[in-house]
Amino acid sequence: MMASTTSRTARRRAARLAAVQALYQITLTGAHVKAVMAEFVRFRFGAELDGDRFVEPDRQLFANVVQGASDRPQDLDDLVRGALSAGWSMERLELLLRMILRAGAWELRDNRTVPVRLVIGEYVDLTHAFFSGPEPGMVNAVLDRLGHLLRPAEFAAAAQDEP
Repeated sequence: MMASTTSRTARRRAARLAAVQALYQITLTGAHVKAVMAEFVRFRFGAELDGDRFVEPDRQLFANVVQGASDRPQDLDDLVRGALSAGWSMERLELLLRMILRAGAWELRDNRTVPVRLVIGEYVDLTHAFFSGPEPGMVNAVLDRLGHLLRPAEFAAAAQDEP
């Protein structure tokens, strides 16, 4: 994500992207969470590539998602597993897709300051950055199910506001 804008939205979007990448690295390599987070902050945040500077991520959101999704990954994976369509398993999903869903599940469960529909939309958009097939739709469906399960009041309030 290039630094064409440094809005709060762009910084939060960059934080989610970096968090998913960090979770991927942690899971793939078995590296310690704090070490990977420090590496991202030191070497990747605000990095420059071919003369373009990347958007500086929201460091607090990055840390919250990475630490939160790493603290009890099995609990988050169990939530996701329960929201997958019949015939799908966590093991069948690519590692990157599992990390996107794990991060999204953490935000839906524990980051109540962000509206449920915004969380879902952000992770669907993030999925589009990596996948061009059915994966974004699957992420949308899984996170929507989790949103209804974890935050039913937000959906009820939104339904009341619709004409």
